Amino acid sequence: MVDSEEFDVIVVGGGPAGSTLSSLVTMRGGRVLLLEKEVFPRYQIGESLLPSTVHGVCRMVGVTDELAKAGFPVKRGGTFRWGARPEPWTFSFAVSPRVASPTSYAYQVERAKFDKIMLDNAARLGVDVRQGCTVQDVLDNGERVHGVRFVDADGNERVAEARFVVDASGNTSRLHSRTGGSREYSEYFRSLALFGYFEGGKRLDEPISGNILSVAFDSGWFWYIPLSRTLTSVGAVVHRSLAEKVQGDPEKALAALIAECPLISEYLENATRVTEGTYGKIRVRKDYSYHNTRFWRPGLILIGDAACFVDPVFSSGVHLATYSALLAARSINSIMAGTVEEKPALDEFEARYRREYGVFYEFLMSFYQMHRNEDSYFWEAKQVTRNEHRTEFESFVELVAGVSSGESALTDAESFVQHFKERTEELESAVDQLMAENNGSAAMLKSAVVKQAMHEGSQVQMRALLGEDAAQEAPMFPGGLTPSLDGLGWEYTAAS
Repeated sequence: MVDSEEFDVIVVGGGPAGSTLSSLVTMRGGRVLLLEKEVFPRYQIGESLLPSTVHGVCRMVGVTDELAKAGFPVKRGGTFRWGARPEPWTFSFAVSPRVASPTSYAYQVERAKFDKIMLDNAARLGVDVRQGCTVQDVLDNGERVHGVRFVDADGNERVAEARFVVDASGNTSRLHSRTGGSREYSEYFRSLALFGYFEGGKRLDEPISGNILSVAFDSGWFWYIPLSRTLTSVGAVVHRSLAEKVQGDPEKALAALIAECPLISEYLENATRVTEGTYGKIRVRKDYSYHNTRFWRPGLILIGDAACFVDPVFSSGVHLATYSALLAARSINSIMAGTVEEKPALDEFEARYRREYGVFYEFLMSFYQMHRNEDSYFWEAKQVTRNEHRTEFESFVELVAGVSSGESALTDAESFVQHFKERTEELESAVDQLMAENNGSAAMLKSAVVKQAMHEGSQVQMRALLGEDAAQEAPMFPGGLTPSLDGLGWEYTAAS
């Protein structure tokens, strides 16, 4: 018989979604096991991050300084050759009042480096990170999921139990159907991407040399992402109906697509394709947009690409992964603390995540109408985000910066971090004092659940002390929940 281990949460997958959720639950005292089938650093397609991730979630988990030291190219906005106008047009994140000057940028990152930073940080925070472990299935008693069966790095079959299993294993998830739902694919966005890496490609002029360049052409569109001073990720996205263009010899297929696009041809005129090492292979990816009909069931939660995926033209992948992780972590923390019941907590997670996915999906349907000009796209962004207090251009920028939800944690994470630090120091001081006094209740206070309950209670005290300065955010949905002062849990509103 296989021995079973026990945790509060088991996370399947160590990418940005899994490492973020693990970190945020551990910060509230939860015991988290993270199982990753590969060993980091591992290859993952290069990514263009959004300000919401860099200055929101990454600040909350404590990796902002490390990202700044990593040497990633700074991305101040985006540049498009798209729509009816033949000349490229550029937007800046700084246009948005929600993305203030100190936070009006993001990074272009090599995912192998970025993901390792996030996973190593989770381990430093206390997450039990185990790499080279393959999850085979969940443990299910019919009423709820209560753990997983997995094979460890030495090939041994293992069992671990937990109150929650979180599937953060991406688009290749083997667990998503265990919610009882199904994966529904979009008929509108069914594309293939053919991509490789080049050295010595041209850059946009300063100060926007770190921008992503997205270029539409007759067969689809190209991304051109500067991953370092000299390395560039270049990919062509074509509709499924043109699949023959990416078949056969990948070298010839990519060269032919580049030749179809004059602007990309110009930028690669003096570049050479990388043919060795991690970036030496030309790869094909199916970018089928999809969503699961259910994001959770008792004991099992889907986040990131395990739950949904949308066309990558606005580089929303890591944003959706980390934002969904934040939402799910809030729900788990609140349920374990006993301050919010399971169904309303997880319904709030799913509603907010579907809203964010839906905003990108709905806007992209209009963005692919190539006969329109950028002003028309800006107008559409305002309609999709339903923001009456922003101009059309500001609405567009906030959507593609990942902050259209108005979530303070994505735009003013520093205040949440400060509240968390103050509450944690106060709690640790109280526990240390009880230990020094050899009080019999000290051992009990070290349990994760009691720590969370005390932490939630301190939120009430802090609101009383801060008065108007601690006003709750408005709920996103009628009768819904709002974030706690530290951003790591949910609270009922006064009306609730």
